Amino acid sequence: MMTETDIQAIFDSSPFIAFLGLKVVKLDTATQELTVRAPMRPEMAREAGTGQWHGGPIAAVIDTVGDFALAYLVGKPLPTVNFRVDYLRPAINTDLVAVAKVRRNGKSVGIADVDVFNEAGVLLAIGRATYSTL
Repeated sequence: MMTETDIQAIFDSSPFIAFLGLKVVKLDTATQELTVRAPMRPEMAREAGTGQWHGGPIAAVIDTVGDFALAYLVGKPLPTVNFRVDYLRPAINTDLVAVAKVRRNGKSVGIADVDVFNEAGVLLAIGRATYSTL
């Protein structure tokens, strides 16, 4: 199994994930949940100067955090098989806090649900992804 430090090291060594600025907040092995913070940066904005997150980086955060919620159990990052996201409200002038929960860690497929909150704890988006565990 991977630790918080292992996951953060992979985040920091990946050019794309490092660009997103993801930081591991908590790994709860009892509940199989991973919490990660993503900082708002001008490059993430939907329109210059608005402070509103574009949906693409939010989706990337969801996919990455869901992946590593399962990866810590199997010991390596996993390829995404399927992915969906529902945007509930705009993320404006806030960091994102993504909480992924493993729903299934099967022999060939794993599933994680991810809730994305603003810094005030308001739910902004929900995602579900399926990953190959082979």
